[in-house]
Amino acid sequence: MTCDRTAQPERPRLLVLRALGLGDLLAGVPALRALRRAHPEHDIVLAAPAELAPVAGVTGAVDRLLPASAPGRAVPRTLHWTGPPPDIAVDLHGNGPPSHRLLLSLRPPTLLAFAHPDLPEVEGPPWYPDEHERDRWCRLLRAHGIDADPGDLLLPRPQGASPAPGAVVLHPGAGSPARCWPVERYAAVAAGLRVWGLRVVVTGGAAEGDLVARLAKEAGLPDTDVFGGGLPFERLSALVAGAHTVISGDTGIAHLAVAHGVRSVTLFGPVAPSRWGPPPDPRHRALWYGPEGDPHGRRPDPALLRITADDVLRAFGELPGAQRT
Repeated sequence: MTCDRTAQPERPRLLVLRALGLGDLLAGVPALRALRRAHPEHDIVLAAPAELAPVAGVTGAVDRLLPASAPGRAVPRTLHWTGPPPDIAVDLHGNGPPSHRLLLSLRPPTLLAFAHPDLPEVEGPPWYPDEHERDRWCRLLRAHGIDADPGDLLLPRPQGASPAPGAVVLHPGAGSPARCWPVERYAAVAAGLRVWGLRVVVTGGAAEGDLVARLAKEAGLPDTDVFGGGLPFERLSALVAGAHTVISGDTGIAHLAVAHGVRSVTLFGPVAPSRWGPPPDPRHRALWYGPEGDPHGRRPDPALLRITADDVLRAFGELPGAQRT
């Protein structure tokens, strides 16, 4: 899928705002697919960061991506929409009013969004802050008469081969320091896994080079088992799809493991897994001791630090098919 700023198809257009990250997009897949089924005649345009175009493409629910982003989890200031207003606009970004107003500025005849007291003209269901992210957006659509299944989240298997088939993938980074488990604990997990005869590899985003290098050094991993620098989505997807297990914090790669049905152990700190965790499935373990904290904090959250390397190795050993080799 390419990013298209100019194409104006003759089909009616449906614009979805979800200008967030990889994990956010994957959590929104059930809602996007519900919109696709409900409006097969529409050209569905997703307003999201440009680098997520390949992800949007493999969902099977999006026709085009409209590049849109803002620092952190903020609402973009503008959308570079061309041509007539979208026939339908859907706010999968937030509960308003900034995201609602951004879409209303395009003058769509129909806006599907949550209700907000500052915008009484927008009709919709109430927003529940403690609701799971997948359930939230499916409930929004059901309130507007569109059937949606929160469990419809699996992605097709990548065409490319994994660069490390059967390896356990460790991903130490996350969107904020509050969600980053200490590197030395990941290294201890890597040591335990290697004692069991498992190959361990480490991944990281484009801005996480130092973090990946520190973990690789402390764990004694060879260069062939280090995948830093922000892998292109197709390669990252193949790595995850072919992995033995993914061990990470509450970040995008954990959602990608779920989307590929791959075993995972996810470490939660400032945000409870009841809001962002994997679906109930024996292949996935979510570790969390609580209480909730600041997800944007500048240091690892105290709840996250309560998780030990032994906790992770124990959870790993309890996964189906994760026997020691």
